[in-house]
Amino acid sequence: MSLSFSPYLPWWVLAVLAVLALVVAFLGIQKGIRGSTLRLIAFAALIVALANPLLLSEDRDALSTIVPVIVDRSQSQTDIAARNVMTDQALAGIKQRLANIPGIEPRIVEASTPETSDTPSTRLFEALSSAMADVPPARIGGAIFITDGQVHDVPPNLKTLGMDAPVHTLLTGKANEFDRRIEVVRAPRFGIVGQSQDMLLRVIDDGSKATIPASAPAKVSVRINGEDGGTFTAAPGKDTPFSFTVPRAGSNVLEFTVAGLPGEVSEINNKAVHLIDGIRQNLRVLLVSGEPHAGERAWRNLLKSDAAVDLVHFTI
Repeated sequence: MSLSFSPYLPWWVLAVLAVLALVVAFLGIQKGIRGSTLRLIAFAALIVALANPLLLSEDRDALSTIVPVIVDRSQSQTDIAARNVMTDQALAGIKQRLANIPGIEPRIVEASTPETSDTPSTRLFEALSSAMADVPPARIGGAIFITDGQVHDVPPNLKTLGMDAPVHTLLTGKANEFDRRIEVVRAPRFGIVGQSQDMLLRVIDDGSKATIPASAPAKVSVRINGEDGGTFTAAPGKDTPFSFTVPRAGSNVLEFTVAGLPGEVSEINNKAVHLIDGIRQNLRVLLVSGEPHAGERAWRNLLKSDAAVDLVHFTI
């Protein structure tokens, strides 16, 4: 319970009235006028009534503290069965612990890569920002990430998200894990049919050097448009050149598969695919004609109808 005022007149008006009442009462008492004290008490009661004192009794309920829990459901998590199980177990444990803390409201958000995305990526902070969009910053008690650590939208600082709360991470996986992958470093998008094209590939062994088993140069198998394109070896961590001849016009699919390491996390990323469009070089034809002839127009129309022919016509 508390005392509050809701005056009917501005405070400065009440202050002026109080001063006038004191002056009148003081003069009356000084001159010995009877009833001056009673008048002062009456004026004081009137001013207090105009101040409109109120006794307030409030019942307040504390708002809950929001804790966003961002669950990584990207391809690197869901394609590996062990990590998927770890994620589910960690999420169940977090839910149970937060349920035992009074005033905590967990907000579970599962962040996955859209199937229509051309560039698969893990965007956990984007999901965190969406989860906090309708919550005042003062109600955010912290955030929890359940992820394998591969995040592609880490901001320079949390102030850009509008929050000032701790962020905790539960990493899935095991200590001393390692994995091998292959990527296309540089490759052409177009090539002339029948001509040789060069590209660069790189085999990468991720993980601690102490845990990656020693191995010889990796064997890479090639398939071009579904057919065997041979094999070559590549030293892990170094760019390896590869040359091939564009076999046909239109889209050509090159698929590279590197031999896996014993005990690596997954062989899903041991493949890389590149598309190259084969184009034909136009045939240049010089048509020289003399006197007008009926067959001249037929030859001209025939040559111009082929998009692969560049026709130059001279009339002598």
